[in-house]
Amino acid sequence: MVHRREVEPDGAPPAGGPRIAVLVSLNFPDLTEPVADLVRRFTRTALSTLHAVGARYELVDTSADGLGDPAASAAYDGLLLLGGGDVDGELYGFGGPVPNSYGVDRRADDHSIAAIRAVAAAQRPVFGICRGSQLINIAFGGTLVPDLEDYRLHRGGPGQPLFLDEKVSVAQDSRLAALTGTGRLTVRSGHHQAVAAVGDGLVAVAHADDGVIEAVEHPERWVVGVQWHPEDPDGSADHRLRLFDGFVAACGA
Repeated sequence: MVHRREVEPDGAPPAGGPRIAVLVSLNFPDLTEPVADLVRRFTRTALSTLHAVGARYELVDTSADGLGDPAASAAYDGLLLLGGGDVDGELYGFGGPVPNSYGVDRRADDHSIAAIRAVAAAQRPVFGICRGSQLINIAFGGTLVPDLEDYRLHRGGPGQPLFLDEKVSVAQDSRLAALTGTGRLTVRSGHHQAVAAVGDGLVAVAHADDGVIEAVEHPERWVVGVQWHPEDPDGSADHRLRLFDGFVAACGA
């Protein structure tokens, strides 16, 4: 089991600065200890990075009892959605059992999608990572690939570490290209699902070498979702800081 004290960064939060609502399920169905350790490391890195770039945060554990009104996230300066389990297939029109399904929590999905819609309607920035990116796409009416048959570029195989380095091409003149400062990235990935039909108003702005969509954004609103994990501490610190700093700057604008 993952506890809040295990993911909260040390030290006092910055004085002032934007206030970010951070949605993550610290515990979800099928959680194993190796995955729980990833949740601890990744969440702590994300929260520490927010502090490092001058933001304060409110952690909303979407797996906890007593979830409040998801529209309350719109009172913050921005919304960050972290990774976790799979999204319920019914939410993107997949009727049958999802192959290799893992960690589905419909209550957390519904809360997160409602929060995304409320924050986007309030014209505040939304940044989604992995599961968070998938939730953004569904919130805008898009669908997912339920299980990538050829997963070799996107996650480790049986008996191998889940996360691996993946090459991603970013569309020129996209917000994501401006944030990262390059059109070609090496990112940390460990996913078996991805965006299929892109949600209304969103555009695909990054692809893996096999054509799988790796990022979406809204060309008019500050809404960005990346399928990879910039908050993986084994990845590029510069890449992580660029993304988080750009998001926080938008939240403070």
